[in-house]
Amino acid sequence: MKWYGTRRPVGALLALTAAGGLLISGCSAGSGGDTKARDSSYARGGPAPLPVPDRGSGGRHDGDRREGEQEDSLEVAPDPDYLSTFALDVDTASYGYARRTLAEGRLPDPSAVRPEEFVNSFRQGYERPAGDGFTVTVDGARTDEEDWSLVRVGLATRAAGPDGERPPAALTFVVDISGSMAEPGRLDLARDSLATMTDQLRDDDSVAVVTFSDEAETVLPMTRLGGNRGEVHDAVDSLEPTDSTNLGAGVEAGYETAVEGLREGATNRVVLVSDALANTGETDADAILERIAESRREHGITLFGVGVGSDYGDALMERLADRGDGHTVYVSDEEDAREVFCEQLPRNIELTARDAKAQVAFDPETVAEFRLVGYDNRRVADEDFRDDGVDGGEVGPGHTVTALYAVRTRSGAAGHLATATVRWLDPDSRTPHEETGGLEAGDLTRSVWGAHRGLTVTATAAYFADSLRSRDHRYGALPGAPAPGELSGRAGDLADRTEDADVRELARAIRAAERLE
Repeated sequence: MKWYGTRRPVGALLALTAAGGLLISGCSAGSGGDTKARDSSYARGGPAPLPVPDRGSGGRHDGDRREGEQEDSLEVAPDPDYLSTFALDVDTASYGYARRTLAEGRLPDPSAVRPEEFVNSFRQGYERPAGDGFTVTVDGARTDEEDWSLVRVGLATRAAGPDGERPPAALTFVVDISGSMAEPGRLDLARDSLATMTDQLRDDDSVAVVTFSDEAETVLPMTRLGGNRGEVHDAVDSLEPTDSTNLGAGVEAGYETAVEGLREGATNRVVLVSDALANTGETDADAILERIAESRREHGITLFGVGVGSDYGDALMERLADRGDGHTVYVSDEEDAREVFCEQLPRNIELTARDAKAQVAFDPETVAEFRLVGYDNRRVADEDFRDDGVDGGEVGPGHTVTALYAVRTRSGAAGHLATATVRWLDPDSRTPHEETGGLEAGDLTRSVWGAHRGLTVTATAAYFADSLRSRDHRYGALPGAPAPGELSGRAGDLADRTEDADVRELARAIRAAERLE
């Protein structure tokens, strides 16, 4: 758990709200070489840490460093660092895989639990922009712990328009046909889903199919669907499991096929369908990505990862998608597959923003400490926020991105609390754009359990992820974290109140985890 302490600088930082110039310039000095670098303050020394919050007798964890916890996990940001910068991420695979694991009677590995993916799995109801770009919504509510609040930064793109309004798509499906894919719910699910999707895509869309086991093979080169759907169906129906998993060869062949079939004016994307249990050839994500670096940079081909299987190489798939300018989802059953292949992917084929990053500036006059929940491997050095050569996230229409912060306000805090800015590049012209939103300390009046539906769902999902991660000593409880039984009850009440099927699934997963714990 990494907490940032804000210190009142001499003369009080009045320029923060007056001109926003400090947000623009970025105040941290840190290493900016790694495009997925942690916040610069993570790697630097600083003054003695501020005391971690007292959880009291009702919390799950008293906040003290536990045996085995990393030395820097309680480090605070050096004065006057009050910025938080990260690349946008719309992945949801971690939550989907956790639900699958819990349904099978197992607790997920804490390292596979990414809180931002739990939070981003739920509809938030943010206002959307009329055109390309983002709206910025900043709100918050008090936790049950004194002076601690949860602050939500919500970013939303325009709604996905009718299918006929998007650019044509050129999709290269890279399908794992290794022996492990023979398990029910893996290759059979992929075949059925791809066949259904083929019927739903437009005539001016194109599809290619690449398979891999111990070797990779292009089963179908890039083919226009108009008049050729039967040929595509034959290629999909021919997929049968065999041999080992050379995922690196599959990804490399997939990008080669995508480049050969590249269509100008179309959205060119590689869709990787795999359990990501690589055991042959290159198995390191960065080495695999290096082989396709030119294809990604020169041609702008993005990667969409679809994870399947009860045993799933979550870390490898997530790394590939993050560094491959894409995102991941996890599919556990026919309903998930139908939503991903027949609704999400066709609807979100195009991109509305490239290299999107967010930066949140907290006012040291009102904020004593803050912590970004999740986004552990999406941190960006503060001074790289406006460096458009530093990688961000790719986002399409219909997406929302939520970042949640635990914030300790100063006693009697009044006035400005935070300003959130999102920066992105136009996917065609690469012109940079920005949008901002803010929050006042006086807006933190309601409890998270009595707040707006979206904020309460966000808090519930974040507390759930936090409870699953807390078995690993590198992570600690969020302020105001309810005990498992209380969280289960809160989730059940929320599901009844909202009558939302997704929230009902969340409540069911929380009950399953409570029983296992």
